[in-house]
Amino acid sequence: MKTLSPIDEGSYLIDAARAQLAKAYAPYSDFPVACALEAEDGTIVTGVNVENGSYGLTICAERCAVFAGVAAGHRRFKAAAVVAKKGPGITPCGACRQVLSEFMDPAAPVFYPDDSGVRRTTIAQLLPDAFSRPT
Repeated sequence: MKTLSPIDEGSYLIDAARAQLAKAYAPYSDFPVACALEAEDGTIVTGVNVENGSYGLTICAERCAVFAGVAAGHRRFKAAAVVAKKGPGITPCGACRQVLSEFMDPAAPVFYPDDSGVRRTTIAQLLPDAFSRPT
């Protein structure tokens, strides 16, 4: 990851996610969300939530970003950022936490803006004892 001061740590990913927020398709919830991931090689991959009238077919921004990254040939991501149009402090849902845990190290940072600035957590903090396949 880029070397950043504590003040702007994660801001490059938050900016990348915010740039995609208008592309979200959220006519049912009116809750657009965007995610930006940094792949191991420094490539930034983004995704947005895409809703469907059959709610079970909806995909969250985080999974959209992971799947787009995998389709582009990436298998590991070293950081993530999640932003929403409404409300501060949006973190990934449980399903997205599980998917992220498969493609990121437990200590990988996840950034999200809130009322006090940029918050930082990790995959392990979001999903302790994540399910993983037996080795």
